[in-house]
Amino acid sequence: MGTAFWDIWLFLLALIQFGAMVAAAIHALLTKSDERAAAGWLGFILLVPFIGWLVYLVFGINRIQRRARELRGEKQALFLLAPPEHEGRRPREGAMHLPALESLARLGLRILPESFEDGNSLRTLLNGDEAYPAMLDMIARAERSVALSTYIFNNDPVGRRFVDAISDAMARGVRVRLLIDGVGAWYSRPSIIPLLEQRGINYARFLHSFMPWRMPYLNMRNHQKIMVVDGRYGFTGGMNIAEGNLHELGPKKPIRDCHFLVEGPVVAQLMHTFAYEWNFTTDEILEGDDWFPELEPAGDVIARGLPAGPDMGLNPIRWTLLGAVAEAQRNIRIVTPYFIPDATLRTNLSLAAMRGVVVDIVLPEKSNLRFCDWAGTPALEWLTRSGCRVWKTKAPFDHSKMMTVDGVWATIGSANWDDRSLRLNFEFNLECYGETFAQALDALIERRISTARPVSHKELAARTLPARMRDSFFRLASPYL
Repeated sequence: MGTAFWDIWLFLLALIQFGAMVAAAIHALLTKSDERAAAGWLGFILLVPFIGWLVYLVFGINRIQRRARELRGEKQALFLLAPPEHEGRRPREGAMHLPALESLARLGLRILPESFEDGNSLRTLLNGDEAYPAMLDMIARAERSVALSTYIFNNDPVGRRFVDAISDAMARGVRVRLLIDGVGAWYSRPSIIPLLEQRGINYARFLHSFMPWRMPYLNMRNHQKIMVVDGRYGFTGGMNIAEGNLHELGPKKPIRDCHFLVEGPVVAQLMHTFAYEWNFTTDEILEGDDWFPELEPAGDVIARGLPAGPDMGLNPIRWTLLGAVAEAQRNIRIVTPYFIPDATLRTNLSLAAMRGVVVDIVLPEKSNLRFCDWAGTPALEWLTRSGCRVWKTKAPFDHSKMMTVDGVWATIGSANWDDRSLRLNFEFNLECYGETFAQALDALIERRISTARPVSHKELAARTLPARMRDSFFRLASPYL
């Protein structure tokens, strides 16, 4: 072949390289909201010939949000986050005792137009020893419907108790819908799925595929924990269905956790969230009095649901956390098993501590995912230097998720303080206003702190060089942990 032939091919390759480089650079400019990220990617694309735009194509484009919107876009028109007649409803006049809480409520409605519901009660259930009997008893008393969504449903003594209770309910004519995450269903071996099929239970798996190469959804898990019985009694929190939560069985790896029994008008929002996810997974629409009866007031807590996921432009849970931190006047208390806050959350917590707010962050001494502990340690060094107080609780591993502000505001639910919960997964939290409930959580957190070990900035700064290098390395992966 002549020189002219190769000249043509080299010119075409150079043209392709130039076009791909320009396209990647334009994409980075238009889609990266963080200036540093945009500048970093632009430099890499322009200064590393041939490789730069390829690396950006693989690692630089956020496909999770786009894919989530593609998957769920048609469903969003079927289930609005709030019924039109109640959209944007604020709490009653005088319900908020502090101006800052009025401001937080207004912010909340801008973030998510889910209405605030007055007249709710929430009862804290500690570990599976309190939560599971309450849930099983409610299933046993169900007359019309049971809706249950969970991330993990293990095939163990606890999981089989729930299967028996659900089977008995179905035999009585109760309508049952069971939604299990497609990845969480495989946490136990053997899986609970064959038993569900054997019992004829109406179940579905969220974003599931039998072929591993067709499972591009490891970052879009349904991490919600919701159970609603007869449309009137709700359960939510952070607890999966697994033997480790039931301490009376003496499990090898016990887990400490909190769940909550919810009564009142806000239960309809739990059911609404479940119905949305069930419809997305199965195309079945749940409607009527079996699922959505009229609900009477049951307590003094003002609450609303915060469903969140990667298909939403602003993550309601993350933005609500930011708003609550910004409005705090006296104290912030956070209990979470995984604490890997992004730069914005970390900065806002630091600012709160520096303006005099007492910030307590309660974490397990060792979580069940050690690499998450390592990835979060650099943030703890930053926060303790700013004045935040960090506490590490002794075993068993504490999987609880709760936050309170000023003894009046609280949030509980499935979300952790990490990018996986606040950016990649589908979660559900309750946002609650009420002194009685918030102060009850404060008392629970105080008991955790009373037996915990304080972690000082001096201790964190004195880590060995290998430990600091390990922690910094895992911090790079924090957007996916």
